[in-house]
Amino acid sequence: MPPHISAPDRLRALLTEDRLLVLPCPYDGLSARLVARAGYRSAFMGGYAVAAGRFGWPDIGIVSPTEMLETARSIIRASGLPILVDGDTGYGGDANIARTIADLAQADAAAVMIEDQTWPKRCGHIAGKQVVGRDEAIARIRAAVAARDASCSRPLILARTDARGVLGMEEALARVRAFAEAGADLLFLEAPETEAEMRAFTTATPLPCLANMLAGGRTPRLSPDRLQQLGFAMAAFPLDLIGAAAAALEEALAHLGGEGGPAARDHGQLLEITGFTENRA
Repeated sequence: MPPHISAPDRLRALLTEDRLLVLPCPYDGLSARLVARAGYRSAFMGGYAVAAGRFGWPDIGIVSPTEMLETARSIIRASGLPILVDGDTGYGGDANIARTIADLAQADAAAVMIEDQTWPKRCGHIAGKQVVGRDEAIARIRAAVAARDASCSRPLILARTDARGVLGMEEALARVRAFAEAGADLLFLEAPETEAEMRAFTTATPLPCLANMLAGGRTPRLSPDRLQQLGFAMAAFPLDLIGAAAAALEEALAHLGGEGGPAARDHGQLLEITGFTENRA
């Protein structure tokens, strides 16, 4: 795709293709470069992976909006891909949401996710989360849509509801429909617990829907082909990269000073991955 096409338009084009868009979840510049090198066409920057990978923290709303913005800039620059970025709750009222969208649009985000949890939010697959009332949830999406329309790049708005685990599936579907009517571009119902619930979500709206394939989470872990059969346009894999990185780091640390073999990636290979050779040319 020509590089002059904006990130949101590149994402829109990918979503018109008749195949599931698989979204790895990088958490820093190096993981973002590796996603691009592996041939993926887009990626999702989620708060869980950023909290764990950059700060060593759990996903309980303690990463600041400035830190999320800085990380998004690094991932977007390093990968060159259209990146969907976690905007959490927008970090406040309408003005805060507008700034979140504007800042991420300026960073060249392809899409921004806004959700309906109370703040501080937490991972959608653990107990104890709460959601705001439906009217406030819709107002957040309307504020995000207005900010999208006021920006030059017009990043897509990914509207997320966590109501399934708190208020039930019926309320979650009602919110999904309301978010679509409010002008959202993409939809995400967090933590459906069966394939039937997943199908109910995708049939509730004509908009592209995101599946969240959290390893060990409440939602069935399905193949890309099955997700596409269920009507999903995208699937995010939030823990696969950070989980693999943690395992590899532990293995490397166990070998330091011992009889273990060399590191999985040596100096020359890391120079290549980080672009040293191409920047010298």
